Amino acid sequence: QVQLMESGGGLVQPGGSLRLSCAVSGTSLLIPHMAWYRQAPGEQRDLVARIGPGGATDYLDSVKGRFTISRNNAKSSVYLQMNSLKPEDTAVYYCCVVHRQRTFWGQGLQVTVSS
Repeated sequence: QVQLMESGGGLVQPGGSLRLSCAVSGTSLLIPHMAWYRQAPGEQRDLVARIGPGGATDYLDSVKGRFTISRNNAKSSVYLQMNSLKPEDTAVYYCCVVHRQRTFWGQGLQVTVSS
């Protein structure tokens, strides 16, 4: 059974940085599609960034130039480096992977940007 273990959330001041990590266990196969989503209170869950098996990336417009998604296939892990954080980035962030046509989610990380 594929499981996702997330780490790295927390409280940060505006302009600060955080790095989210997500480690996938339960499979030895390459995970082709990995992504980060976020959901603010009362809002829908939005795709923040995704990365394909070859490293191609895609970002939500509002985070372009500030967030960077990366992956380490040897460690079955995906990361989200978040710089120049803004209060509007406050949300629960979820790691998401697609494996054998099934979608798996992490438990969610609270990220709060506040002074």
